[in-house]
Amino acid sequence: MMRYIVDRFEGPFAVCEAEDETMVRIVRATLPAGCIEGSVIAIGEDGHWLLLDNSGERRRLRQKMAALFRPPKRD
Repeated sequence: MMRYIVDRFEGPFAVCEAEDETMVRIVRATLPAGCIEGSVIAIGEDGHWLLLDNSGERRRLRQKMAALFRPPKRD
């Protein structure tokens, strides 16, 4: 299941970053209630968006994304 982090809202869209680091725009009205910037979402088998914040996904994905922006260690 592909997961996304809600980066920001732009008008009727949520701009989200996927696990593969691509950015996508999702119609804001289709997102679940309680979805905010930083929320982790995924598309369910029924085609509806799921909010995964309560499952620890938000913390795990934020750590993964933060690691991408850390400068490399120098010897």
